[in-house]
Amino acid sequence: MERQPKLAVLGGSGLYSMPGLQNTSEHEIETPFGSPSAPIVVGELEGITVAFLARHGIGHHITPSEVNYRANIYALKSLGVERIVSVSACGSLREDFAPGHIVIPDQLFDFTKDRRRTFFGQGMVAHVDVASPFCADLSAMLYEATRAAGGIVHRDGAFITIEGPRFSTKAESNTFRAWGMDIIGMTTSPEAFLAREAEMCYAVMAHVTDYDVWHVSEEPVTVEMVIRILNQNTALAQEAIRNLVKILRPDRECNCGQALSNALITDPKVIPEETRQRLGLLVDKYLP
Repeated sequence: MERQPKLAVLGGSGLYSMPGLQNTSEHEIETPFGSPSAPIVVGELEGITVAFLARHGIGHHITPSEVNYRANIYALKSLGVERIVSVSACGSLREDFAPGHIVIPDQLFDFTKDRRRTFFGQGMVAHVDVASPFCADLSAMLYEATRAAGGIVHRDGAFITIEGPRFSTKAESNTFRAWGMDIIGMTTSPEAFLAREAEMCYAVMAHVTDYDVWHVSEEPVTVEMVIRILNQNTALAQEAIRNLVKILRPDRECNCGQALSNALITDPKVIPEETRQRLGLLVDKYLP
């Protein structure tokens, strides 16, 4: 078995491990941006090497704002990961996306305020294209894999990321609905944007756990409600990932792997050596 994982699963609330992984090993990786949320577990799933990382740490002790998104993405990149599937909890902002359903979104709205959103800075500037923030190819395969697992799954939707860790007020929730947002969560930004900067495919399997607080005939969202739905969907998520690795094409046919080819604007001669070394994993192939 090849021990370089090409696919990684980022587990959110309620998904802290992948019991189906075999022949596992743990990797504690230190990055130029600090430590990831937890040791990365690498193992075999359906004969394919897969990495798993618990976004909120073992035991869920890291808030959405405290997650070191840069370290998580950089560490997965350093292992050779090319594709990331995020398993996330979300609230629904529309009637037909009901609790227990799954959404594979195609758009993202960043409404966070206090997070490091880029690997770049300190002498190197990049303007990456995120008009379509999720990999369309990986999202399509994830949709088919989830549908084959028996889930009620919706393709496309706008995902708004709020700062958290609190839930929304009714005024906020109704405003997000008026803006045309479909689902709401706390972790997809800046994770998706960092994955794009790292030239990695990124897709989200968003598990609808509640109707946020806008729905007049439903109870407001609670932690108990979120965990109950996620526990019900754990087996579904694991089966969907199994299905995905079976249909995952070995070679990427999207443009995610060249996301920085037209994004770097800084003259290489003025990039500080320390910055060049820190970002070498991402940019060396583009610099003389």
